[in-house]
Amino acid sequence: MNKWKHILIVLVAALLVYPFVPSTAEAQLGVGASYEIRNEAPKHGFGVRIENSIFNMIPLVDLGIRAHFSNFSEKNQLNYQYQTLSYSYSRTVQDYDYGLTAIGGVSLGLLKPYVGLGLGSNTVNIKRSDLPQTSPLEQSATQSKIFWNALLGAQVNLLPLLHPFVEYRYTNVGKSFFQNLEQQGIPKPSSSNGRLILGVLVRF
Repeated sequence: MNKWKHILIVLVAALLVYPFVPSTAEAQLGVGASYEIRNEAPKHGFGVRIENSIFNMIPLVDLGIRAHFSNFSEKNQLNYQYQTLSYSYSRTVQDYDYGLTAIGGVSLGLLKPYVGLGLGSNTVNIKRSDLPQTSPLEQSATQSKIFWNALLGAQVNLLPLLHPFVEYRYTNVGKSFFQNLEQQGIPKPSSSNGRLILGVLVRF
């Protein structure tokens, strides 16, 4: 339920910003969906985005703003060893982030390379079940942190409405982000990570 709440927050934020965005004859609103891959577990997720061109008076140059949301989830059965006790339990990991990013692109025929820089919030939520009373682990643990990210991508303008894209996004949440979760038996990933994003943008 939390992920839908944050999707709604992103959508509302985009709608609130949109009326104040300077309009041009070619300004376009885009809505997209993506499949996302990273090295950290959970490794596979999905994303949604809303973006709008805010300045394209310079030929071939397009500047815009994007609101985005990504969700990664994983459920597995784990074995845990604590002192002389050994037991298994079910664990569900939900990792989601959302934010705003400034985008700048250059149109080169059918190809539009772009770069971006922005801020957002990342949350990791761990839920466990089948834990015995002797377990030192809690039933749930949550950690959130503001992050900054930079991205590099390319969009293909094959059709007037549909625009496939590929993107690499680098995110840095700082070294202290996962310390509390690590004490709860969660392996500590890198404070910075990258992800490959494949998706389609629909422009209106």
